[in-house]
Amino acid sequence: QDIIVDVDKNDERGMEMLIDEIKDDDIDKQEESDKNDTSNADVDEIVGKVKALSIEEKQDEDIDVKEEAIENITASVDEAIESEIKGWNGWISQDDGAKFPPEAGRYHLYLSAACPFSHAVLLVRKLKGLEDTIGVTSLYVTWKQNMRENIVEERGWVFADEETTHNSSFKDKPNSWGEIDPLFNSNSLKDLYEAADDTFGEYTIPLLWDKKQNTIVSNRPFDIIRMMNCEFNSLCKVPKLDLYPQENRKEIDAVNEWVYHTLNNGVFRCGLATTQEEYDKAIDDLTESFDRISFILQRNRFMSGSSFSEADIRLFVTMLRFDEVYYVYFKTNTRRVATCPSILNYTREIYQMKGVAETCDMDLIKAHYYTSHVEINKHCIIPKGDGFMDLLQAPHSRGEFPYV
Repeated sequence: QDIIVDVDKNDERGMEMLIDEIKDDDIDKQEESDKNDTSNADVDEIVGKVKALSIEEKQDEDIDVKEEAIENITASVDEAIESEIKGWNGWISQDDGAKFPPEAGRYHLYLSAACPFSHAVLLVRKLKGLEDTIGVTSLYVTWKQNMRENIVEERGWVFADEETTHNSSFKDKPNSWGEIDPLFNSNSLKDLYEAADDTFGEYTIPLLWDKKQNTIVSNRPFDIIRMMNCEFNSLCKVPKLDLYPQENRKEIDAVNEWVYHTLNNGVFRCGLATTQEEYDKAIDDLTESFDRISFILQRNRFMSGSSFSEADIRLFVTMLRFDEVYYVYFKTNTRRVATCPSILNYTREIYQMKGVAETCDMDLIKAHYYTSHVEINKHCIIPKGDGFMDLLQAPHSRGEFPYV
């Protein structure tokens, strides 16, 4: 106290400096005490933040993996769509000097009845009576990863083998659930493409193979449909059936255009969307088209008029799968075939045409979709359904409808 007074009397500036020094020292001590008191809490907080960050990073990593896998599925669908524009686009023709003339036993189809576009091809083969002219091999129902030189490749279409045919849960199923490649004993569809020196990298089905030249003719499903419709009439059992008549081609092409983009491919746009905006656009397009189809079928017996055509085959293969697969799996839940009388009866009529039901295996279709995309259905659970196929066996009475 004497010192403070002395300093205060002799050096007011010194007094201020001393007070500041004492205050600073007190503050330092208080801060040190605070640090000691809260050190454990700080450590806990830091550990918590690290754990939270690790969890967040793991979640982000899982999301990235899932989105990447979905992108791979989307890419395979896009490849099928793109193959309509480029790729293997040979043409079987009756013209003199054609590279691929129609011959019995020369051509072979690789496909799966689970795939809607393959199913459309299989349907035309059946309706035209080409079973003895063009052979078929079915790929394995579930997408699998192919091993090549100890490298695991992306999942995709593979052929059955001894393990899948004898030891899998599908071992008692018919050949349509998966067969061994009879031509090359290939492990996967990719192997088959590479046997033809493919450079496009789009490993899609259906695939039409020329056994004489050992190459791919086409992997464009709608081209294959038209080749079978008109180029094999000298070899098929039902040459008079014309699914693409000259006088109705304009109407058929117009229907095919919007049905393909909004419905055939629209279900995939819904199911494989990676943003809400993508899904909303796809489901709105699909719903509008569904209602448009219902309106048309209340006035026309078939999609392009009074005659059954390829436009109806292309629509049928999607409608067959709509309630049991797309409504659940691809979130197309704004509409159902079962609750739309005009579309249900239309689907019934086609299903009940001679030979069509033989190509429709709903168990196969569901097994493929629900067990091939583990990113969407991790545990590969196959929903039971509510008896949609039973609905298709009821009378349709489409022939009695007073169409305008």
